[in-house]
This record gives sequence, C-alpha cells and structure tokens, in this order.
Amino acid sequence: MIQNRLIPVLLLKGEGLVKTVKFKKPVYVGDPINAVKIFNDKEVDELVFLDIMASKERRGPNFKRLQSISTECFMPLGYGGGITKIEEIERIFQIGIEKVILNHSALESPQLIKDAVTLSGSQSVVGSVDYSIGLIGGRKLYDHVSGKAMKQNLMDHINRMVEAGIGELMLNCVNRDGMRNGYDVEFINEVAAQISIPVIGAGGAGSVEDIKSLLKDGHVSAAAAGSMFVFHGPHKAVLINYPNQEKIKNIFS
Repeated sequence: MIQNRLIPVLLLKGEGLVKTVKFKKPVYVGDPINAVKIFNDKEVDELVFLDIMASKERRGPNFKRLQSISTECFMPLGYGGGITKIEEIERIFQIGIEKVILNHSALESPQLIKDAVTLSGSQSVVGSVDYSIGLIGGRKLYDHVSGKAMKQNLMDHINRMVEAGIGELMLNCVNRDGMRNGYDVEFINEVAAQISIPVIGAGGAGSVEDIKSLLKDGHVSAAAAGSMFVFHGPHKAVLINYPNQEKIKNIFS
C-alpha cells in the first residue's frame, strides 16, 4: 500500500494559476513558480498541475512553462492537460515531470494509457476521472471540455482505465469543486474498495478534518485539494499555504 499523501492540485490557465468553483468561474490566484517555491519550503508530498484550457482549446501542453515549473520543483510532480500523443508524454518525462495525468483523451479510447504504460510503467500514469452528482444522487461520468455528463457508465469507464494499466486513479467530484464542504467520501471510498490500484480523492476539501474523513477508512490512498491550499479565511484571501508537519502527522495518525 502506498503511504497516504496530501496533494495540492494547481490549475493553470494561460501563464497564471486559477481556482474554479464547480469547474467554472476561474479566479486568478498567482504565479505558478512562486507557488512551487512556497510548496518546496513546506515540504509538500507531491504536486499536481492541471492545464484546464489545453483540451478545450485543442492544443498540447505548454512545454516551455512546464520546463520552468519542473526546474523549480523539488518534489514529485504530475501534469495533466491537452495530452493526446505519446510523443507529448515522452517529452513531459524528459523535462523532469514524474507522472502524466490522462483525462479527456481517455474518454474516447484507452489506447494512450496503454502506450504511456508501455513507455514508462504504470507507476507514472494517473487516470483522472471527473464525475457529477445528479439531482437524485446518481453519479455520472463528466466531460470537462463539453461541460456535460456523459452517457458512458462511470464505473465501466473506471474499470477500462484500470485494465489499460493506470497506476493510480484520481476521482474528482464536479459538484464539490471549490465548495470546501467536504469530499464525496462514501462514493470515493466505495470505488477505492472495488479496484486494485491506489485512489486519490479530489473535490471539496476545506479543512484538515475533511481530509481525515476521506482517509480514515483506509481505502483511499491520497487526498488532493485546491482551494484549501490557495485561499485563507472566510473571505477567501489568496494565500498559498499547507499544513505544518505536526498537522500532517495528525492527519495520517
């Protein structure tokens, strides 16, 4: 079992960082290089960058920006956004990023996952799945490019990604994104208990207690969060932050 991790997820939009609410209304929160330097000092377990516009704009990763980020980053780094070719994945690894995160490209075909696994091994490939909660509580696979729920069965899609070879699954609840009202704990744990690979829960973290709630049953391997690490206080003042090591120990104890 992989040791529990606490992972800041930072959203790239153009040259800056933003934070969304329910995948909408991106608000500028700072410069990615400055954020990386702060997280270096905080001894963060792992860091993830997602380019939220790359797939929507039908373009590949901004390799120049990623090179700058990777050069400054002293912790394991993952990247997702606009990846459609194995050549792009190869280049991502060449500039020092340890993990690729595949989401939109995997909705139509698992082939890119298989190619990435062949290139670098499962441990370097994360499958990212966005989902929404319906009015009567059902979970639906969600496409962030179209902004709509999909007809594909959510669990079938997850199983296809696992079968294709992903080393980790990141589950992100659209309804809870940026809300800071807690994770979709029951469902994320339910999925984690059904598959054989580590699961990262995302969407809704607002406090250390939310993280402990997600991890307490032992099924989920990591908690990812955005707003919690870029905002501070009830008025959402922009402040890049991370729990101190004493709080980290309390989370995982």
